[in-house]
Amino acid sequence: LINFVKRAVENYDLKKQNKEYESKLFSSYDLIGNSKNIINITDQIKKISLTESRVLINGPSGSGKELIARKIHKSSIRNNNPFIILNGALLDLNKYELELFGEEKNNGSISYGALEKANKGTLLIDQISEIPLDIQSKILRVLIDQKFKRVNGNSDITVDVRLICSSSKDLKKEIQFGNFREDLFHRINVFEINIEPLSQRISDIPLLINYFSKKISENYKIKPLDIDENNSYILNHNWKGNVRELRNLIERIAILQPDTKEKISNIIKESLKNDDFDEQITENSLSIPLKEAREKFEKEYLTIQIKKFNGNI
Repeated sequence: LINFVKRAVENYDLKKQNKEYESKLFSSYDLIGNSKNIINITDQIKKISLTESRVLINGPSGSGKELIARKIHKSSIRNNNPFIILNGALLDLNKYELELFGEEKNNGSISYGALEKANKGTLLIDQISEIPLDIQSKILRVLIDQKFKRVNGNSDITVDVRLICSSSKDLKKEIQFGNFREDLFHRINVFEINIEPLSQRISDIPLLINYFSKKISENYKIKPLDIDENNSYILNHNWKGNVRELRNLIERIAILQPDTKEKISNIIKESLKNDDFDEQITENSLSIPLKEAREKFEKEYLTIQIKKFNGNI
């Protein structure tokens, strides 16, 4: 029995330490960029942090929605209180109520849900579009009444929580498809932040490379990585995984620890290579006259340069 309890305590401690580490790691990152989108979001965070308004953050996967939510919390008057994350895409269908509202068990013990854990602090519901409609109606009821009951509980629980939601799907389209409640959308969308994909913020890429290179080099205790910020593979890549994908690439380089710029360039080339895209470019290039191919290349080249420098010719 003692060994069983020890293992349970060790397991709990490890999970707690892991969450604390992840929280410190995330909170240590800054919102980096000089694109109009990032400058606008930085300004919005300053204004939102002074209020208690509910916030909806829209953006593709890996673009930094959680980081923005943490920045809002850190700059608010709730910064010394909990920041709790509930990921709507990762929960089992039968556990939404338990995770949100908690449970009063038959033996008298209480399992606290995200709403109570976030009391006096901030609750981020990530990927809120994935939460089932019946649970959406219960979240709406909490926002209206400012109270709820635990699963198997009889007493009303009142909490003071600031709600931030994020989604990588267009919630207005989800409403049209019948997957999201329109009344809940209007409740959570008091203030909206829209973060663009990294492929539309090319001018941010060199800054992010420089920033992550320093951060990751410090973490791995190695000399700073000498990555060419104007590498054509990096600037032309579509970055489906956005900032997270870029950070993973730099971390991969740090793990392999190449000793020359050429080796770094080869890692980038192999990591970002897209055979289908390369074949398509080759096929298209060979099927048109040289003059037209040259004009097309120049147009794409100049478009990338203009994006990179925020339209500053």
